[in-house]
Amino acid sequence: MKPTWTTACPDWERRFKAGESLMPCGPIFPAYAEKAMQVFESLLAMDVENPTGEMDPETGLAVPPTYGQISRQWLLDLAAAILGSYDEETGQRLIREVLLKVPKKNWKSGFAAGVMLTLMILNWRSSNGAAIIAPTKDTADNCFDPMKVAIENDPELAALFHIQPINRKITHRVTKMSCRVYAADTDAISGKKWAFVILEELWLLAKRKGASDMVLEATGGQASRPEGIVISITTESDEEPVGEYKAKIEFARKVRDGEIDAPWFLPLLYEWPKSMIKSRAYLDVANAWLVNPNFGASVDPEDFARKMEEAKEAGGEKLRVFLAKRLNVPPSENMGGGWAGAEFWNRRGDRTLTLESLLERCEVATVGIDGGGLDDLLGLVVLGREKGTRRWLWWAHAWAHEIVLERRKDIEPQLMGFQKDGDLTIVELPGEDVDQVADIVCRVDRAGLLAEEQAVGVDSAGISAIVDELTTKERGIEQSRIVSIGQGWKLNGWTKTTERALAGGDIVHAAQPLMAWCVGNAKMVNAGNASYITKQVSGSAKVDPLLAGINAVALMSLNPSPRKHKKLVLMTVGGAR
Repeated sequence: MKPTWTTACPDWERRFKAGESLMPCGPIFPAYAEKAMQVFESLLAMDVENPTGEMDPETGLAVPPTYGQISRQWLLDLAAAILGSYDEETGQRLIREVLLKVPKKNWKSGFAAGVMLTLMILNWRSSNGAAIIAPTKDTADNCFDPMKVAIENDPELAALFHIQPINRKITHRVTKMSCRVYAADTDAISGKKWAFVILEELWLLAKRKGASDMVLEATGGQASRPEGIVISITTESDEEPVGEYKAKIEFARKVRDGEIDAPWFLPLLYEWPKSMIKSRAYLDVANAWLVNPNFGASVDPEDFARKMEEAKEAGGEKLRVFLAKRLNVPPSENMGGGWAGAEFWNRRGDRTLTLESLLERCEVATVGIDGGGLDDLLGLVVLGREKGTRRWLWWAHAWAHEIVLERRKDIEPQLMGFQKDGDLTIVELPGEDVDQVADIVCRVDRAGLLAEEQAVGVDSAGISAIVDELTTKERGIEQSRIVSIGQGWKLNGWTKTTERALAGGDIVHAAQPLMAWCVGNAKMVNAGNASYITKQVSGSAKVDPLLAGINAVALMSLNPSPRKHKKLVLMTVGGAR
């Protein structure tokens, strides 16, 4: 039977700009929702000011407010939709997954704690299980502590639940249902069957090694728990989104926009429309309330304005993180502060650009190569000069040895995500990457686009194997067409050329997450009158593909010509095959 409700909200941009509710639906079963909300709204909240100002005459302390007293309408609507999706007659919950994306300080952890406690109170299944999974212990406590204090300060709940603070575990004394809070950095998760799961700070959880397996394991019990639900809460990632978070947020947007019909999935995303991102409306503190639904409640306007001004004044990394965490601005929109060109990077993306279309659209191309150590990425950029416009079209690829996944566990989720995107190849043996790099260079040459002279720009350190391969008789790239590009401070001029080209719109790139990550990683070092991007400062956060692109820019700046005569010959040979 076709569902009678929808979780799509195709007019969300209009609603957002008007400050209207972004909830796509109300409770599917209003009668059950009303009963469940009585429980939710009666829970006590600590460390929150009571709006009534009521004082306990015996202690002289403020009376703890209830969730009903302090929750704004958007929280009450979301709770009602979650709790009211349960069908008492069939024992099935019709909304099985929720994704709430809202900036810090909007009481998302306290809200999630209240929903979990309500689900436990209403649960009927004996010895049922629930879990709150967070990336770190501190984050895990953000949900556990509100549940704990709500129970301890309510005599009825204190009699109903047993709390084990050391294990961060809460057990219902009658049904024997238990909820444990897990920190992904310390706790093992396997073989569990949980009906209710909260994934706290999904963006950070997704960066943990084996995050996808962890989430799969955590939600596996849903198959035998038809009343179950998974609630993911998150702020924006302060780095290029990866893994489970990237996949989930992209799916949620498609559901919200009506591109995917998934009534079992409820997305509530407080994020900026593209037009407001483009105009940088988020930099006006007067617009902050649009993406902070608890502005004026748990979000203190004066404190927010002060910290926003401090972040603007500091700029760079501090501003980027503030915008991501407090205003849900994607990091790719604000990568400035390290390398000057980062500020313009995201504006110059063209998702239709591929290597194939670059070769079709361009009249000449240069290639930049950088990196290649076992701990590094090997980056390659093909930079083409577009026919007619003479813009520079930038396409990148990178390679990594398997050993990087072991030595650089902190970036493994990013690398695996780039591999899934098709922008990174992970090789087992040294030499496989060299062959594939040479294949691409020769492909550009066979198309007749590789520059006649000074065609391939390389970092002279660690790429001798690539030069050897390109200059073999079979490959046929003359040594004279391969140029060693000075690195470090010597790259300063070409780095500035790249910045100016990006700022002026003269570079258009393929909008690859790999490159956005590398650009965001770029850190500058000053040396006398020069400033340059250095791998040493960037550490395990790789920049090799960006440096490869700057190598290609150095050669394209020389206004090269293609080997037109070679193009005609090779096209004839290719056509005869």
